[in-house]
Amino acid sequence: MKPTLVAASLFAVATCALSETVNFDTDAVGHAPSGWTCGTTGKGLFRWTVETDASAPSRPNVLKQSGIATFPWCVKNDIAIADGMVEVKFKPISGKEDQAGGVVWRWKDGNNYYVARANALEGNVSLYHTTNGSRQTIEYKDAPVAPAVWHTLRVEFKGSAIQVSLDGKTYINVNDSHIAGAGKAGVWTKADSVTLFDDFTYATASGK
Repeated sequence: MKPTLVAASLFAVATCALSETVNFDTDAVGHAPSGWTCGTTGKGLFRWTVETDASAPSRPNVLKQSGIATFPWCVKNDIAIADGMVEVKFKPISGKEDQAGGVVWRWKDGNNYYVARANALEGNVSLYHTTNGSRQTIEYKDAPVAPAVWHTLRVEFKGSAIQVSLDGKTYINVNDSHIAGAGKAGVWTKADSVTLFDDFTYATASGK
């Protein structure tokens, strides 16, 4: 459902209670990042590892997903956000079925969360809710998502209002109330996507 009125930036109208950027540069290479939980919604073998990459926006390290699973995810354990913002820089490397990079928020467990993603094979940006392990489309829009290039995916959320932006341009602006309350946040891919992530930023909003 389209909102009747949404501010140009949901997060801009709120004060920042907590903000952090994670660049994975202090994590051990070849292992999952410390303080994160990684898994998949559905079946398959996910593989989340910190790796060095010369193209990283903040060198030297990135977070890489190179396994094959239905919907691999990796969430930061100490996050609890109801309203706020999540943003990540991602680089789709390869994948015959998908070349996707995404963020999750209001993550309750591996079967219940919101996810926004951009896909280089499909050339679009999509917003979903995953409820009881079933991913349901809320909205998708065509968008230029070049492969082997770093992009910035950002989601702002306040109450039922959700905005999804790619590389500074807002593509999705909707109201949805399937998942409420605080939850963890993190990153996400799909199927055989090999994707790099860097500069994962989150912020909680307080006030009006």
